[in-house]
Amino acid sequence: MSSELSPKAAEIVAQTRSLLVAGGYNSFSYADLAQRVNISKASIHHHFPSKATLVQTVVRLYRRDAQAGLATLETQFDDPLSELNAYADYWAGCIRGGEHSFCICAMLATEMPTIPPEVATEVQAHFQDLNTWLAGVLQRGAERGQFHLLNSPTVSARAFMAVVHGAMLVARALDDPMSFPTIVQPAILKLTQAA
Repeated sequence: MSSELSPKAAEIVAQTRSLLVAGGYNSFSYADLAQRVNISKASIHHHFPSKATLVQTVVRLYRRDAQAGLATLETQFDDPLSELNAYADYWAGCIRGGEHSFCICAMLATEMPTIPPEVATEVQAHFQDLNTWLAGVLQRGAERGQFHLLNSPTVSARAFMAVVHGAMLVARALDDPMSFPTIVQPAILKLTQAA
């Protein structure tokens, strides 16, 4: 997962990410994690002195991976509409596959009042990064005539971000992976239609 982590630390990070997707920050302890990676709690503390440090690391790596993925979309596709569809398709595939069926930052955002400040800062930075990327895609699409925005690109990006994360929540709540694209695709179509 990360070249700067030892193999055991990378395993701890991967298992923590899975636990975060499943239930968020407050749903697991180092004892739960120790069982998953088959080491003692003290050994986990050797790699990550506190749960806050561990989850901050997980979110920081998640942000880095997300930024790389979004940058790849920009180089892979020739137009903003294709980028937006590819972003939605990525999450649709994750939800169908089940392994990474929810954005860990969306899960952690629901716990903002109770998570440590250093984790909250990383979560907020993820949403700022995503909003900046989406606003850029929408701005470029509007300039090309692909998108017809009712608000500024920044506000429109926040609205689309809310649709995507809300659709994740609905897919999880209903245990229906197909509800994700049935919610997100009309939102994309609406962006392409003149008011």
